[in-house]
Amino acid sequence: MIVIKKLFVLLLIVIAVLTLSGCSGTSSSLRYNNDNQTDKSQENTDTRYASQNNPSDDTSIVFEEEIPEYQDPSDLPEDESTIDLTALMKNLDQKSSGSDAEALISTKREIMLMEIIKYLNTPYKFGGNSLNGIDCSAFTQSVYLSSWMLTLNRSAREQYQQGVVINERSDLIFGDLVFFNTRKRVKPGHVGIYIGDNLFAHASSKSGVTISSLDHDYYNKRYMGARRIEEE
Repeated sequence: MIVIKKLFVLLLIVIAVLTLSGCSGTSSSLRYNNDNQTDKSQENTDTRYASQNNPSDDTSIVFEEEIPEYQDPSDLPEDESTIDLTALMKNLDQKSSGSDAEALISTKREIMLMEIIKYLNTPYKFGGNSLNGIDCSAFTQSVYLSSWMLTLNRSAREQYQQGVVINERSDLIFGDLVFFNTRKRVKPGHVGIYIGDNLFAHASSKSGVTISSLDHDYYNKRYMGARRIEEE
């Protein structure tokens, strides 16, 4: 009996040990599995926030290209009639006879007009400022400097701030700068030189340096105003 009791007690001890070991193993396994899941969740969280905090990882940012102020429009009209420069020059000569002051004005007109003629048919080139290619504000700048020794700013918008404001188109005289609203973000977007008889010379993005009429529907609708550049 004593032996049987000892064996029974021993059996109970073994069962108890096995039971405790099994629970402990299961509990330990569950605990570490939970820890692993927590670590993975934390890792994902860290990765997610690291991506958001690092601008180099954000591919959704789009930077808009900055357009220079003096870039001309590309939608200038193509249906412009050819201007007879010979008739225009004769008309200018007829208007400038008489006093010495009128003769001086005539000479200034002729000098600028000859400079304009030199540039006629020069191809348009964005940012260009030579006979190989030129844009609208560089054209007015070059003509003014070469003919009248007057300095204009580089862009149409900057030139619009120079000189004396001419409110009425009927008050325009030869050499006035005329401006047009041809762009959405920059006003004015285009500039030319008034040469009389409602005509102006300019560097068109489609036609190059040419002469156009203010009565043309395109320019008439977009006309913004004029400036008269005087000697300081």
